[in-house]
Amino acid sequence: MNHVLMPKATAVWLIENTALTFDQVSEFCGLHPLEVQSIADDETAIGMVGFDPIANGQLTKEEIDRCQADPSAKLQMAEANVPRPSTRTKGPRYTPVAKRQDKPDAIAWLVKNFPELSDGQIGRLIGTTKPTIVAVRDRTHWNMNNIKPRDPVALGLVDRDDLSAAIDKARRLVENAEKRAAKEAAKAAVAEAEAAGEASPATVAEPAPDAMETATAPFAEHIPPMAPEPEAAGESAQPGSDNPFAALGDLPRSDS
Repeated sequence: MNHVLMPKATAVWLIENTALTFDQVSEFCGLHPLEVQSIADDETAIGMVGFDPIANGQLTKEEIDRCQADPSAKLQMAEANVPRPSTRTKGPRYTPVAKRQDKPDAIAWLVKNFPELSDGQIGRLIGTTKPTIVAVRDRTHWNMNNIKPRDPVALGLVDRDDLSAAIDKARRLVENAEKRAAKEAAKAAVAEAEAAGEASPATVAEPAPDAMETATAPFAEHIPPMAPEPEAAGESAQPGSDNPFAALGDLPRSDS
């Protein structure tokens, strides 16, 4: 349960205007029962003006009547009908007027030492605009001759923890981008290799003659020699040849 506003003054009002028990008042106001009893006995909070919880929307008349009828019941704080203020979004970092002239120096230091930081990150860290960051980065700032890179933490423009967190985040983004680029390049190389393989299929290479001779060399001694081709008809065989009928051509013919 939420705490009531001005608990002692509220307890004074409840004691004076209701028949609630000390335990009920003490539990609703967040006080000890003996403290509530001392308020009722005028031992403490003497002369204190009571604070009406009904007029301030902390209690309702029906809730008080319910708890007066049942001493064991507990008071329930009424729901506030007052509209809650809208949550303000986090805007740009406020920089005192005396330190605003140091922003270009801080931008130059970040651009020089941490080029992985984006313009948006630098703008959120220092509380400046993107055109100013671009002008310092491109060295087109109107006061570029007087800008000297200086640590923004030392200047009091950035907290060290915020700067470290931004640098770590920027480095992670760069590493992830490099990994994605490497994967895409590998995929493209595989796709090109597959396309080249489909366009010109590999042909079976014919074995070289030397390779054939080397392969049949162990079996050369087992191959029988080829027989000589027979001589042409009408030519007599030379003496000493292996033909058994070669000598018949040299015998004398008998006249009949």
